[in-house]
Amino acid sequence: MSQGPRSGLAAVSSALLAMSRHLEVRDVLKTIVASARELLGAQYAALGVPDDHGGFAQFVVDGVSDAQWKAIGPLPRQHGILASMLREAKTERLADVRKDPRFEGWPSAHPDMSDFLGLPIKDGDEVIGALFLANKNCPKPEGSCGFTQDDEELLSILAQHAAIALTNARLYERSRELTIAEERSRLAHELHDAVSQKLFSLRLTAQAAAALVDRDPSRAKGELQQVAVLAAEAADELRAAVVELRPAALDEDGLVATLRTQIQVLDRAHSARVTFDSCGVRALPSAQEEALLRVAQEALHNALRHSGAERVDVTLARRGSAAVLRVADDGGGFDPKAIRRAGRHLGLVSMRDRASGVGGTLTVESAPGKGTTVEMEVPGG
Repeated sequence: MSQGPRSGLAAVSSALLAMSRHLEVRDVLKTIVASARELLGAQYAALGVPDDHGGFAQFVVDGVSDAQWKAIGPLPRQHGILASMLREAKTERLADVRKDPRFEGWPSAHPDMSDFLGLPIKDGDEVIGALFLANKNCPKPEGSCGFTQDDEELLSILAQHAAIALTNARLYERSRELTIAEERSRLAHELHDAVSQKLFSLRLTAQAAAALVDRDPSRAKGELQQVAVLAAEAADELRAAVVELRPAALDEDGLVATLRTQIQVLDRAHSARVTFDSCGVRALPSAQEEALLRVAQEALHNALRHSGAERVDVTLARRGSAAVLRVADDGGGFDPKAIRRAGRHLGLVSMRDRASGVGGTLTVESAPGKGTTVEMEVPGG
């Protein structure tokens, strides 16, 4: 390593902390690859997670542009040196990968690579991935490998922690799948217990109104008014159940685009002016994006329904290494302490739970006549 011991240790520590911060498998893979390339000073890095059919279920690269990656074509198969790493579970350090007898070539758009360092990522005896680097950024004599024994040992340490981070991410995703299944069951029960009962009452009341139209119009009018009340209650129950589902737009468009679209709709639907501005926020893990969206929705609901605000401003911006959501209104405000004493939370408990659940924090500033500002901060923006 060209770095001194202290700076090298700091770089390793930063890489390990970055890996442990993410929960989604794809995010963990990207962090591992980027950390390995930066830490060892390589031009290219990649990590492949094998499937059961001779290919890779996931393959993440760093140092290759999106356009170049698309031009390369389909994911590689488990052949040549990659297959050897996965099958024999041993480290490979080569002066020129192109001269190795196992080398089988690469697509025309593939970048040219020479010196090579690769090793398997293992969970116990199981090989769960292959991590490799190419083209060490350093002077090297003709025919020699830029990667050193120290690089190999450092990458081995990184791979051991990568195995832990990747295993934890997989467990987290499985846990989320179970949670989704439980949520579907909960939603089904709520729809049956609440909405279906309201609709049943709605149907009976409508039938009663129809029977009374001719012989008792005034009573029929009363029944029709009750129909309107029941319909509104059913719509509220359905909305409360559906709002807990992750919106498809978040997966397709990302947090910034989803927030912008929803706020444009709210601006048209309400008399209050609702604005949105975003600056410098990178893509976040999906759990954090969903939590930020839900907090924004809850804060907007409170501002537009309860505060009497004439203006609500929503911003999503980068603050150091964090992303910060801010929802500020010029409404009537409230005394947060009085709200807690009265047992009314305006969704504050839910918002704080969502924030803490993704490693973030939530602050609420408000006072009677002074408006309200809700701010949520999450790491990694």
